[in-house]
Amino acid sequence: MNHTTHNTIVNFIWNIADDVLRDVYVRGKYRDVILPMTVLRRLDCLLEPTKEKVLERYKVLEEEKFGQNAVAQQLPRISGYVFYNTSKFTFKTLLLRLQLTLTRMLIPFLKR
Repeated sequence: MNHTTHNTIVNFIWNIADDVLRDVYVRGKYRDVILPMTVLRRLDCLLEPTKEKVLERYKVLEEEKFGQNAVAQQLPRISGYVFYNTSKFTFKTLLLRLQLTLTRMLIPFLKR
């Protein structure tokens, strides 16, 4: 990645922070939110292609009571990384839930 592209991406992220986080976080504390969320989203993207297979295998291992050693050995192989996620949630599903919840909450007000 060249320097110009890098600066464009960095500026884009910080502009979003200014718009979204203004008055929620002190400007100097944005990095306390941006960096962890960026890392978590990146991990979520990496695990997305194998998410269903990991969850299916995890369910079998838990139902059959194979234990944490089996989980720790098998799930990284399925995910393709040394880490895995057994939560049913992803950033996409959480965002969808939020949108649905907000829509359900707003509809009664819009009907008035």
